[in-house]
Amino acid sequence: MLKLMAATILAEGRHVLTNVPKIRDVAIMAEMLEALGIQVTTSGPHELTIDTPATSSLSVVAPYELVEKMRASIVVLGPLLARCGRATVSMPGGDDFGSRPIDYHLHGLEEMGAAFTSAHGFINGEVAGGRLHGAVLGLEFPSHTTTDNLLMAAVLADGVTVIENAAREPEVVDLANFLISMGAKIEGAGTSRITVTGVDVLTPVTHAVVGDRVVAATYLTAVAMTEGAITVHGVTASDLEMLLAKLHQVGVQIDANGSTVTATMEQRLVATDFATLPYPGVATDYTPCLVAALSIASGVSFVTENLFAGRFRYVDELRRMGADIRSDGHHLVIRGCDLLSGARVKSHDIRAGAAVLLAGLVADGETVIDDDGHVDRGYEDLPGTLASLGGKVERW
Repeated sequence: MLKLMAATILAEGRHVLTNVPKIRDVAIMAEMLEALGIQVTTSGPHELTIDTPATSSLSVVAPYELVEKMRASIVVLGPLLARCGRATVSMPGGDDFGSRPIDYHLHGLEEMGAAFTSAHGFINGEVAGGRLHGAVLGLEFPSHTTTDNLLMAAVLADGVTVIENAAREPEVVDLANFLISMGAKIEGAGTSRITVTGVDVLTPVTHAVVGDRVVAATYLTAVAMTEGAITVHGVTASDLEMLLAKLHQVGVQIDANGSTVTATMEQRLVATDFATLPYPGVATDYTPCLVAALSIASGVSFVTENLFAGRFRYVDELRRMGADIRSDGHHLVIRGCDLLSGARVKSHDIRAGAAVLLAGLVADGETVIDDDGHVDRGYEDLPGTLASLGGKVERW
């Protein structure tokens, strides 16, 4: 969703995005676009209208007070360089779960003709001659955000750009489809090799945002923990294939058809093992909720986090609730317990907040979560939705 908003920088005129979630990160990105001189208005319950001005009226400075709130803000760098030939972007902040350097972004953009300097916490980029040029870009790691940034930069570049070892996530495909509808020439999105032939100009369009598979995964995991049944609409079942396989392994009955997934749980979870990998593997964003679920499963589970070294900070919070979890580097050994106990815990990031919230649903007694707004960054009223499904959840 946030990358689609950033992509509106690329074309002058009125863009309309539908199926937009009411989450804090969307509001932050809207503030970012407005700081760049772009007008963002809420034109419906889940709709944004984004009016992008002529290049001469765009600011190229992404301010610190916005970028430090959300790491995804770095995706304005590629579009600004492509459209304006220069950009000044604060070093990104966001969720605190380990170092996530932006070297891949900068290296790829340098291969396309950008030159960077850094000073006073800002990255300053400039393109000689004002226009990026095509290049063959081999990513050391199939980074989702890097792929998005380079893809947006390439659509207005002179010549052909090839992104090798590109990320394959459904959200990359959604971004590519948005850009194609604007007039971009892109082939191979959803595979590890994306080819982009640059065009001179793009035009604004109306686009429906793809459903959020991580939000869907959260609700499906909630049912795995609490038993009962749920039907999730608006997310492509094939995009959740690996997650659904894991939920089936722990005992959930899955009925998936097109954009609808129904999950039914009538027994205690059983242990399973998994390791996080780039798509189509198990997403790192699924892990906190899955670990919370496995903490009450029958048996011993092994989990390996291959993407972010600091992602296990939420484990201490689950331990406070009685979970038997031992960590060793990027591995977890989880011995399922019969019952968690309510406690006062902290949400360290978006998905950690969701994990302790789900744990609180099945814990004995009251769980109080100090969240600092993390959950609202990625979920549209997660506490309220869980309450509507029968969970005893109240917001302070």
